[in-house]
Amino acid sequence: MKRIRINPADNVEVDLNSGHKHALEDLRCGDNVIKYGFPIGHLTRDVKKGELIDHNILMTNLEGISEYTYNPVGTAAKRSGLCPGTDSFLGFKRSDGQVGVRNQIWIIPTVGCVNGIAQTLAGRFSEEIGENMGSVDAVVAFPHNYGCSQLGEDHENTRTILADMVRHPNAGGVLIVSLGCENNQLGPFMELVGEYEGSRVRTMIVQQIDGDETEYGLSLLREIFSVCSKDKREPVPVSELKIGLKCGGSDGLSGITANPLLGVFSDWLTDKGGTTVLTEVPEMFGAETLLMDRCCDTETFEKTVSMINDFKRYFIGNGQPIYENPSPGNKAGGISTLEEKSLGCTQKSGSSLVRGVLKYGERISVKGLNLLSAPGNDLVASTALAASGCQIVLFTTGRGTPFGSFVPTLKVSTNTSLYRKKPSWIDFDAGVIADGASMESTAEAFIDAVIKAAEGREVCNERNGWREIAIFKSGVTL
Repeated sequence: MKRIRINPADNVEVDLNSGHKHALEDLRCGDNVIKYGFPIGHLTRDVKKGELIDHNILMTNLEGISEYTYNPVGTAAKRSGLCPGTDSFLGFKRSDGQVGVRNQIWIIPTVGCVNGIAQTLAGRFSEEIGENMGSVDAVVAFPHNYGCSQLGEDHENTRTILADMVRHPNAGGVLIVSLGCENNQLGPFMELVGEYEGSRVRTMIVQQIDGDETEYGLSLLREIFSVCSKDKREPVPVSELKIGLKCGGSDGLSGITANPLLGVFSDWLTDKGGTTVLTEVPEMFGAETLLMDRCCDTETFEKTVSMINDFKRYFIGNGQPIYENPSPGNKAGGISTLEEKSLGCTQKSGSSLVRGVLKYGERISVKGLNLLSAPGNDLVASTALAASGCQIVLFTTGRGTPFGSFVPTLKVSTNTSLYRKKPSWIDFDAGVIADGASMESTAEAFIDAVIKAAEGREVCNERNGWREIAIFKSGVTL
């Protein structure tokens, strides 16, 4: 049985087979358990050296809303030191200056009432063009439940996320399908979308169509296709990449293999002038000061404090405990408290300075490492990452999950057994690190895999046709 001590300050070691923690010394009730060099909670009873420490005897130290002090770590980010032989990739340049890694036609309903029509159009048009797709990668409809019977912030969230999708660079063309009587009226929605290239975006209001709305929609899709099927990939610098960082179904190896691997990747990409985005605010609780101290200036620090405490107020306002985490799957994989999960989760951000803080639905405006306000829920958070402008989402997992967002969602396993068990789900195995592979060699192989995905190699969720969206909701449905 192979065990490792992650940090010299730790008083536990981790079993690399199970991900569970074992005491390195006799500990007393009330003592802090130290992992990653930081407390991850306190014991509720005495334990002996070598004894298992899990969620049954470990209690969080976290409580309430906190006040924070800015203690900047410095003005320069640590460089990754990796030198893989690429400074560019082949992408699709858009007229607004953005760069896409896919060239797809998206069918976006303004309201859930027309989901069936949108899906029918996607299926019918895909059959019609068959293999004669030109440079178009796929024709995809994105059904959702909203667009009507919502009030206030929920309604604005729906409009904002859908507008973000219309403007996303991975879409070579978009057909927007409206019912006509919904709250999310097409006219105001298009005002929110703003300027767009008319040859690539078409709209239809099905209640106003005389006759067969499917045939009408197909005629619009043909117009879109005639333009975007001629798009070509061309060399662009890797600084144009915007990559989302997400984890789900974590285990005890998440903070040892896959999440640190994403951290190395994030440092590499931001060194190159590119952008990474970290989200899952509830899974920053307990490790938030590490991110705050890496903020590039006081304004960014204050935005980060507001993001953290606003999310805590959201929990409190709904009468829920702030630290009700981790999930049953996390616990089975060796994660016992939210601090432990957060300290592993935030390793995806590497060591770069935090350059930007985004509200939910807000699009990236600053290159470098950004923080994004969104919950930990896998599909809601991944949708928010993509909506912010990320062309790819990197998703680490120790338990496995098959879903995909509306951009390529590249899955990274924390352990090799999962990679072997679910080859149709997992794209890259970070478990080799636990088996002795160096972080540097694994990172260089991983960078190559991400670049290949950016240049068109399908990831598992795309090969399976699993593409979905989920929009954050907190209020009343009429």
